[in-house]
Amino acid sequence: MLQSMTGFGKAVRELPNKRVSVEVKSLNSKQLDINARIPGAYREKDMEMRAILSQAIGRGKVDFYLLVEHPDAAGLLQLNRSAIRSYHAQICETAKNLQIDVPSDWFSILLRLPETVKTEMSELDEEEWRLVQQTLSEALDAFQRFRMQEGRMLESVFVQKIAKIQQLLAEIDNYESERIESIRLRIADSFKKWEMPNYDENRFEQELIFYIEKLDVNEEKSRLQNHLNYFLETIEKETGQGRKLGFIAQEMGREINTLGSKANHQEMQKIVVQMKDELEQIKEQILNVL
Repeated sequence: MLQSMTGFGKAVRELPNKRVSVEVKSLNSKQLDINARIPGAYREKDMEMRAILSQAIGRGKVDFYLLVEHPDAAGLLQLNRSAIRSYHAQICETAKNLQIDVPSDWFSILLRLPETVKTEMSELDEEEWRLVQQTLSEALDAFQRFRMQEGRMLESVFVQKIAKIQQLLAEIDNYESERIESIRLRIADSFKKWEMPNYDENRFEQELIFYIEKLDVNEEKSRLQNHLNYFLETIEKETGQGRKLGFIAQEMGREINTLGSKANHQEMQKIVVQMKDELEQIKEQILNVL
């Protein structure tokens, strides 16, 4: 079954003294590209979380968020008194040297300077990490369900577009005999207009047959039908078929282009244009397939 590279999953878990939220979302990309935003206390697990994400997601541009909220966050925030004293001393000294007054709101200015407010970071214990892993697993399960749902929508689009190309391919048969006869008559009329009464009719027929054989499209039609069948077979297989479907679509495009170059018939040319339109829509959607 197909899976889309577009996905979203979120999970929340209440721990004894904090609330952990995990969010995973992705868009299409040729490779795996993970952008992770995690709290400082979890930095030591960064590589391990990336490995989990890589194995579960496979491919796509991924945004991963791990948010930790503390109900008693006020107790974790502390003023860095030594930094404040140092900043204040420097402000007073600078004001004296420049012979200007110390700003009346100097304290609010100090609180906006780096390192004046610090957060007490608790170390990550194994029990908490186990619960975080479970939360991550739940988010990835929701993420995969989203991908599969999107994949079913893509599969429906592909089946519809392939059926349309098959229908158009069958319509070419309606013009085959007319096309060949039209070419034969056009060449014969040209010989008459050139007033060549002494040409070898047998040789003319041989050359005409050779020319018409070069314009025969049965082989292209057969190969295109095989590619269409192979495309449908591939979307029924296991996930991770996006690149393969892209290659098949390229081969389908080659056969359709060759049909167009050999057509020499107005109605067949119209059919080829419609087939190209359907194929381009398939190619656009393949970019979203895992």
